[in-house]
Amino acid sequence: MSFAIIQTGGKQYKVKSGEILKVEKLPDSKPETKIEFKEILAYGDDKIIEVGAPTVSGAKVEAELVKNGKERTVLIFKKRRRHNSRRKNGHRQEFSMIKINKIFSKDGKLLSEAEKKVTLRKKTELTTKEEKK
Repeated sequence: MSFAIIQTGGKQYKVKSGEILKVEKLPDSKPETKIEFKEILAYGDDKIIEVGAPTVSGAKVEAELVKNGKERTVLIFKKRRRHNSRRKNGHRQEFSMIKINKIFSKDGKLLSEAEKKVTLRKKTELTTKEEKK
């Protein structure tokens, strides 16, 4: 199974193809758009590992933006005792949910690709009645 270590939003993530993960909000991004990560720190599979210094030039990871959203509210409450001083604040961190589609090596060779999603439709009563006739 191939993997890659990407850097985005000041954090590093180990990703595999077909994986869905939350990252810091990507600027100017709309759902169903393709995103390319070019800051690849390392990539490899069961046999070999290619490590960059600090990044591997030419390697890239293609992903698709699933949705943008906000996390749950984190409350910040500060109180100074015996001073009748208190402050309540809240914060909701924005995130982007992405699905990793393809991982490319430094020479442009495709290392791994996510499987296509197959959707199943339920049979309605109408179609079953028509089949009986």
